[in-house]
Amino acid sequence: MLVASAGCTPGSTTAEQMSPRLMARASMEASATVAVERPAKAKGNALASFKESALVSANDGISLEPVTEPVPGADQQASSTGGPRCPAEMALVEDRVCVDRWESSLVELTPSGERPWSPFDPIDGRERRVRAVSWPGVIPQGYISGRQAKMACAASGKRLCRSDEWVSACRGPQDTLFPYGALRQRGVCNDDERPVHPVAEIAALLDIKSEELWTTAMNNPLINQLSHALRPTGERAGCTNAYGVFDMVGNLHEWVDDPGGTFRGGYYMDTTRNGEGCKYATTAHSFGYHDYSTGFRCCMDPEQVD
Repeated sequence: MLVASAGCTPGSTTAEQMSPRLMARASMEASATVAVERPAKAKGNALASFKESALVSANDGISLEPVTEPVPGADQQASSTGGPRCPAEMALVEDRVCVDRWESSLVELTPSGERPWSPFDPIDGRERRVRAVSWPGVIPQGYISGRQAKMACAASGKRLCRSDEWVSACRGPQDTLFPYGALRQRGVCNDDERPVHPVAEIAALLDIKSEELWTTAMNNPLINQLSHALRPTGERAGCTNAYGVFDMVGNLHEWVDDPGGTFRGGYYMDTTRNGEGCKYATTAHSFGYHDYSTGFRCCMDPEQVD
């Protein structure tokens, strides 16, 4: 399915209780599920409905809620393991840097307060209206450039991680190639690789021209909503180490602070082509590039010890 309702279980919300945003999301989920799971029959009315739902999300400014609410009590648990030198949502790595435990999400700053930004929408032109947050159990932000990620971290009083800081956090205190150990274990992190490439699947469903497949189509908001693709932060509970950072291999590529453009860790379709595990690094794109696979997490300097 494409977008799950936020903070509720199936059957817990009636049609009368649903907000217009939730109703739009439910409609999108229903139509898109038909289109994705039965593509041969989806080229007619179901596909038209699918496209219409996508346009509602893109053009009417509907901001999708996180897939689940932040885990209750996570802040207290994090502070007991991370120590007072870092904020609760960050881990102290090598006693020298605080690193977000979960891949970053965004919240939008509005006159009435903050609200979650859809993790499926780029922020082009709205960079100064959002800031980065690190929450467990939510879909992290894709479709973001390194430059935008750096701004989002700064808006929260943090910074984009340097490459060496990112690698240290990924390898853990045991300095292993993968967060969980020396050898790759299938399915521990979100690196399963779907049988059909998500860009190709969406392009086929929406009749996107072949010449656009690896250009404009790469930022289609529906890509990360396909099944067996991007997962909520921390869902793969074994994809961590003793520092308590999650998803540093797989799920989303993560930008590091390199003006030349580097993202690390691989994503759900590739954690091998540009290095194994924590060694993975892509340098082929500019710092201003983004697509469905690019995400980030933030770092900051720890509180000094007296």
